[in-house]
Amino acid sequence: MLPLNDRRLLGALDELAGIGAIEGGGCARLALTDEDKLGRDLVVGWMKAAGLEVRVDAIGNVIGLRAGRENLAPIMTGSHIDTVRTGGRYDGNYGVLAGLEVVRALNEAKIVTRRPIAVAFFTNEEGARFQPDMLGSLVYAGGLGLNEAYAAADKDGRSVGDELRRIGYLGPAKPGALRPHAFLELHIEQGPILDEEKVRIGVVESVQGISWVEYTVTGVSNHAGTTPMRLRRDAGYLAASVNVFARKLAQEMGGNQVGTVGALLLRPNLINVVPNRAVFTVDLRNTDEAKLKEAEARVAAHIAEVAAAERVEVEAKVLARFEPVIFDTGLVDRVEHHAKALGLSTRRMPSGAGHDAQMMQRICPTAMIFVPSVAGLSHNVKEHTEAADLAAGAQVLLNLVRELAEE
Repeated sequence: MLPLNDRRLLGALDELAGIGAIEGGGCARLALTDEDKLGRDLVVGWMKAAGLEVRVDAIGNVIGLRAGRENLAPIMTGSHIDTVRTGGRYDGNYGVLAGLEVVRALNEAKIVTRRPIAVAFFTNEEGARFQPDMLGSLVYAGGLGLNEAYAAADKDGRSVGDELRRIGYLGPAKPGALRPHAFLELHIEQGPILDEEKVRIGVVESVQGISWVEYTVTGVSNHAGTTPMRLRRDAGYLAASVNVFARKLAQEMGGNQVGTVGALLLRPNLINVVPNRAVFTVDLRNTDEAKLKEAEARVAAHIAEVAAAERVEVEAKVLARFEPVIFDTGLVDRVEHHAKALGLSTRRMPSGAGHDAQMMQRICPTAMIFVPSVAGLSHNVKEHTEAADLAAGAQVLLNLVRELAEE
């Protein structure tokens, strides 16, 4: 077995986490910010030092290509290096840097594979600054046009196109021009299942469908003490009712259904004034498309009912909508095989989070490898995965990439 240098991988994770570091051990490196540029520059430097030919495409996706013996479609691995505002050091970064460590291991063993190997990181996977999430990989897979992607703006009105130019990552390559033979994404689970069950490797069979909608509610401001309840047109009340409804709906539907009101703004946001405006988001997810549509319809019906009773107006804006994705069964089986060959316990499972891999499945066979997240924490500064698990996942990735690259 070709060994992998896990100490070097851990060191790279620590160094990258230092860019945008925040209190508690996490990092805030939102897409296309100055911190993102510094992180990109660091990883690109590592790619070049490993002998990779670095390509930057027109949406800022970065691909480092290692030549093979033959000019065939490459085996691609990778993830993202942008984070949320309260992000951890492993989410996304682990998959990219483990891919880079795979290349270094092959270099040191002087092994040239039949197929090229590509290590990629995609732009704005998190969707924390620009919507939709998985933006770079969605463009790469042909699901979103460049002009539409460039026009996406953050809360301050800064657009993706302008910010790509500003940080120097609006590249010349056409997104999707390099079509992989297969794509693999190694990632932390971001949930509690593997950690609770003491399983080393998650064999990911699917990714939940995602529905993100932003609602803007317009009511009438009035005095909180003198306005009778029957005469109120309270935008905040509708928002609060949806928060409770989404939780109860997910509990009632059961299975893999989840629902979250994650962002909420009230105006004028004063203790003694009935809110005249509420802006909030609803995040619904399910592995079953029919059930996800049912959840969406029931939330919409609830909003319409409460809005009519409260005499408020509601506008809805879809921020992201992706159907559930089933990964390539043959590739999933091979993930499981290589994990078991290393004596690692495995569990087949869906992913509750969105990933670039779900976009890449549109254009090539794709699979994901999960490692445990301690206590299920992610998007949290206390996000942690044990060093032994990080090393194990990277070794599975190395063994599978090497096998696929000889096909």
